Amino acid sequence: MSLISLDKTINIAFSVKDRHASAKWYADMLGFETLYHADEAGWSEVQTNTAGVTIGLGEHTKPVPGNCVPVFGIADLDDARQKLEQAQVKFDGETDVVEGMVKTATFYDPDGNALMLAEDLTGQS
Repeated sequence: MSLISLDKTINIAFSVKDRHASAKWYADMLGFETLYHADEAGWSEVQTNTAGVTIGLGEHTKPVPGNCVPVFGIADLDDARQKLEQAQVKFDGETDVVEGMVKTATFYDPDGNALMLAEDLTGQS
């Protein structure tokens, strides 16, 4: 049995210069639907053609190509983080919270690859 229990969702997060232009590109080139633009958070999401898999577009002035972070949905991020930290899993700073939207925490696998947990705070999950 695994240490924590993930939801059946995954968001692949990319660092981009212009979220709106990137969302349009994913729509025009791959047929992905734009789910929303959260301008106050610098974040947009598009739905892929695979159930439960979305692409998140985080706006950065100097995005780093190849900087892709899988974001796994979880019901209780605080509990999961505590369990992972007790198992000596390294986290990158504190848990980030965008009230009424999402709670996230970045952690690393043994090779230093970044992964993220995200708890939906919208009340829709």
